[in-house]
Amino acid sequence: MKKNIFIIIFVVISIYSNNVNAQLDSTIKLCQSKMKLPFISDGQSYTALLNNDETAEFYTTFYGGSTYRIVGYSGNYEGNLIFSVYDKERNLLFSNYDFDNTPYWDFTFDNTMDCIIEAKLDLKNSTSGIIVLFIGFKQ
Repeated sequence: MKKNIFIIIFVVISIYSNNVNAQLDSTIKLCQSKMKLPFISDGQSYTALLNNDETAEFYTTFYGGSTYRIVGYSGNYEGNLIFSVYDKERNLLFSNYDFDNTPYWDFTFDNTMDCIIEAKLDLKNSTSGIIVLFIGFKQ
């Protein structure tokens, strides 16, 4: 009996793991499709698994005089991820919510700034999912 329960648990975990990996791979591909020349990714993918009203935070530094692109998706759909960029004092610098949750945005900083990027699901379109953000800079 214990052996059967172990096998059932193993199978359920394996199926769930494969589904999560498949969703992550497809979400990364969507981000890559928007991170094209002249933009180059910083080499990282910022990921989180969110439910309902959870928020993920990512910390980064943007250098003055450089042009950047942030790309963000959740799942296989545009428009269900809200990302916002704040300075270290939590002053809002940009939110894609103001632009119909566009999946990417280009911007330039005049001065080097440490920033916080918050990402959350738009609950009108999604209640849970893997989120992926890419940050790139213009060559």
